[in-house]
Amino acid sequence: MKAINVRQFGPPEVMKIDEVADPRAGKGEVIVRLFAAGVNPVDTYIRAGLYAGNSVLPYTPGMDGAGVIESVGEGITGMTVGDRIYIGGAITGAYAEKAKCLVSQVHPLPERLSFEQGAGVGVPYSTAYHALFHRARVIPGDFILVHGASGGVGTAAVQLARASGMKVIATGGTDEGRKLAIDQGAHYAVNHRDPLHLQQVMDITGGSGVDVILEMLANFNLGNDLPLLAENGRVVVIGSRGKVEIDPRDLMGRNGTILGMVILKASDQERKAIYAALAAGLENGTLNPVVGKIVPLSDASQAHHEVMESTAHGKIVLQP
Repeated sequence: MKAINVRQFGPPEVMKIDEVADPRAGKGEVIVRLFAAGVNPVDTYIRAGLYAGNSVLPYTPGMDGAGVIESVGEGITGMTVGDRIYIGGAITGAYAEKAKCLVSQVHPLPERLSFEQGAGVGVPYSTAYHALFHRARVIPGDFILVHGASGGVGTAAVQLARASGMKVIATGGTDEGRKLAIDQGAHYAVNHRDPLHLQQVMDITGGSGVDVILEMLANFNLGNDLPLLAENGRVVVIGSRGKVEIDPRDLMGRNGTILGMVILKASDQERKAIYAALAAGLENGTLNPVVGKIVPLSDASQAHHEVMESTAHGKIVLQP
């Protein structure tokens, strides 16, 4: 089968497509024939060596994908060859024609969703859910500010927050991105390139501030986020690419909190809750992954460049 291999950490170009042996299912494992693989910013951090402890070279990148079950290992019940599924993690990596997964990493994909949409569920939706409900502990009626709302995690967060009764403010740097956020359920969308956008956010809340901010680029935004917080407001840092300076008094006066998160650190109990909630949303139609671009597996390096650009809209998907 064809798969992307990384033999050294570095820029996107270290990823090479190779012919490798087909994986085989062991006890408690499933082989998935992949028709789509999702590209996430975290994939680029691992490839660059920033999460080197999580990968032994050489390795195949990718945590998200969708396809059909090709074979099941010993001791597995409730799964049948040919079942449509999406994966949230893989033993052998998703940038490939096939992946070996633990049974806990395999989830049903409703017929109404394409495989490309299925490849956009795992990391984006689990990250958004974990940030909102486990870290920030949101409640219906909260004002939520989603930075970078046109990306994979951003669109997931907007859909989840709107479906749960929150008031959603989105930011986006392009007309297309802001329209996408509104289409996915945001009540308001502001241009984060506008020097007045912070005041616009405060005006939307009537001057009281936002209860929760989901921050995708903390090194750029965090210092400006804190004055936007309402009393007891929380910022959940989902992404950052460097250091940032803040004024702690902006937290102290609001009794505010900054919370970090990495979805790989979610507990087994939290993961169980996440995927149960996502299953309900995918089934009842409130969750609809947005696919922004589909590219061949051989163009994985270009996809890694594009996923880190602020103009990315929706999910970038590789097609094996």
